[in-house]
Amino acid sequence: MACMDNSSAEAAPNADAEQDDAGARLEAAILGLLAGRAPASTICPSDAARAVAPDNWRPLMDSARRAAARLVETGDVDVTQHGEVVDILTAKGPIRIRRRR
Repeated sequence: MACMDNSSAEAAPNADAEQDDAGARLEAAILGLLAGRAPASTICPSDAARAVAPDNWRPLMDSARRAAARLVETGDVDVTQHGEVVDILTAKGPIRIRRRR
């Protein structure tokens, strides 16, 4: 049983490391996509997810929203719905991400 406990304990840090790596890649993708567009342009979180994992992007959608939330906290981006800035933590439905103005 001790072996099973050790393998389970080791799996969690690896999963966390993968999650952190995906989050960092999503943040970089968001900033990179916005940098390549006109200053007033927006992107969808799915654009960042597709940039990170073109063939398996759907599982990254929640992570993409969390990455956008972290970038809101650092002051890099705003999240909008229908052109109005919203709180990403309470926003329901589709959102857009833009550079902070």
